[in-house]
Amino acid sequence: MKVGVIETHHSHTIVPSVVVQDTSEDPGPMDKGENRYCVVLLFPRPRYLPGAFARYNFNNNSNKDEEEKKKKKEKKSKSEKKKDGETQKNKEKKEKNKNKDKSKKKENKEEKKKDIFIIDPAGNMYYNWLFCITMPVMYNWTMIIARACFDELQHDYLAAWFIIDYVSDAIYVADMFVRTRTGKYTTQGLLVKEEQKLREKYKTSFQFKLDFLSIIPTDLLYFKLGLNYPELRINRLLRVARMFEFFQRTETRTNYPNIFRISNLVMYIVIIIHWNACVYYSISKAIGFGADTWVYPNTSDPEFARLTRKYVYSLYWSTLTLTTIGETPPPVRDSEYFFVVVDFLVGVLIFATIVGNVGSMISNMNAARAEFQARIDAIKQYMHFRNVSKDMEKRVIKWFDYLWTNKKAVDEREVLKYLPDKLRAEIAINVHLETLKKVRIFADCEAGLLVELVLKLQPQVYSPGDYICRKGDIGREMYIIKEGKLAVVADDGITQFVVLSDGSYFGEISILNIKGSKAGNRRTANIRSIGYSDLFCLSKDDLMEALTEYPDAKAMLEEKGKQILMKDGLLDIEVANLGSDPKDLEEKVTYMEGAMDRLQTKFARLLAEYEAAQQKLKKRLTQVEKILKPVIEQEFADLEEADPSTEKPGV
Repeated sequence: MKVGVIETHHSHTIVPSVVVQDTSEDPGPMDKGENRYCVVLLFPRPRYLPGAFARYNFNNNSNKDEEEKKKKKEKKSKSEKKKDGETQKNKEKKEKNKNKDKSKKKENKEEKKKDIFIIDPAGNMYYNWLFCITMPVMYNWTMIIARACFDELQHDYLAAWFIIDYVSDAIYVADMFVRTRTGKYTTQGLLVKEEQKLREKYKTSFQFKLDFLSIIPTDLLYFKLGLNYPELRINRLLRVARMFEFFQRTETRTNYPNIFRISNLVMYIVIIIHWNACVYYSISKAIGFGADTWVYPNTSDPEFARLTRKYVYSLYWSTLTLTTIGETPPPVRDSEYFFVVVDFLVGVLIFATIVGNVGSMISNMNAARAEFQARIDAIKQYMHFRNVSKDMEKRVIKWFDYLWTNKKAVDEREVLKYLPDKLRAEIAINVHLETLKKVRIFADCEAGLLVELVLKLQPQVYSPGDYICRKGDIGREMYIIKEGKLAVVADDGITQFVVLSDGSYFGEISILNIKGSKAGNRRTANIRSIGYSDLFCLSKDDLMEALTEYPDAKAMLEEKGKQILMKDGLLDIEVANLGSDPKDLEEKVTYMEGAMDRLQTKFARLLAEYEAAQQKLKKRLTQVEKILKPVIEQEFADLEEADPSTEKPGV
């Protein structure tokens, strides 16, 4: 082994000596042929031991303090970074929330804008606009032809015509904008409100072409031809579809549709006669006034020179011709004959249609009265056949007169039977719900129960002197007074104790069948109608049928009924606190038996459907088997030819 030593000495530091050992002379079993060296550090004896160690310790302490300061700084920096990160996150969240709020506000504004610019075609705004656009259409259809045929009418009021013409044109242009903003209902009843879709659909429609043609400024030809040609505005007549739409919607909105239809037909007749009168005057002008007896008389006569006489004479001639009454001067020229023949044909066709429609309208107007009169006649014949007394017959006739004069002869069920259940329920709620809420026991009931009860209310009308109920009768119904006055009378029927008026009710306790009631289910008073009275009747069976689905409401109603009976001193508390009434158990058993019968019926129906489906499936399988059997046999025959060892399975 070779050892080398390197020593270094410093005055204030301890530097180790380096000893290098050569271990190549005695190698280990794994190190043969390799030189190995070992380095050993030898610390020399220090010259100033205490000072050196003191300096060493001081340096170590200072290093520790620096490390602690660094750690504290790092912790502070981390905490500050965390705080900064949190503040940044909070700022980002706030900014996101602000952006969301802004986007929501923008969306709301956009939605509001869409709602503002889109018109509901079923709303009042659209209907009012149809009225506005109908006015210029009617003006153009009546005045353009008149101004073109009667020169004085065009010349004398030229400024007024110009103002009305261009106001009408402005309304036409506005109508095209309204069409692009009018929503359309889909087949599912949804209103399309997208402006772009509505605009594109309108532009691709045939109506857009007609509307565009109707606003072409053909009156610019006034500058070339002069102001005596109002017929240049004939294209304005193409907007007539708006007038028909207005009439159609008015017919569905009005409460007097038959009267409106008749007045509408009269208006069409007047317009046709007006056009025919203008054409007659124009033909007379072309032939020459006074040229023969058929044309308009010579205007040199002051009596026939006035504009009013010209129009009235032409209108009179047109009316006589189109109604085929005749009594007009016969035509002389060929052109006159041709015009009269066309007039007669048009008059026959148009007025035959109009008269037929008027007849059907009048018969429809009297249909209800005729049906009602048929009922009265049938009842009169029955009473005469059964020898009913005259007093009873008078009472029956008076009762029918009351029904007709007060418009109560209509059966509500017949009228509402064509409506879906939802709409029928809403109508019944609007009509009867407030009346039903006035009853004490129904004041706090569930809305669903009240809706069912409202649908079960039956209107009834009583004549003067009729008894609604008598003392001791079994109570199977409760009554609510809609209109009229009822008197609680003594057994003699004359002495009145109390008078019940509109909104009053009675009999609500008897239909609940409350256990312990001293009166039981019997009436405790005589109630008689003073005049004609309209009542709503709710039967016990209908109430119990509705309460089967609302057991909590049934318990609440019974509790309210007990409180009312206790307040009036008509409740036997001992009996009320006993167990369940056998009658209630019988009702439950009856209901369960009915439910079992219904379940058995449903099960039998399902079983029959299952058997029918099974038979159909078997038939289908046999058909498939017949179809596939020859195919499979052919395939296996081919396989046997190819490989005789193949076994043929049974099919």
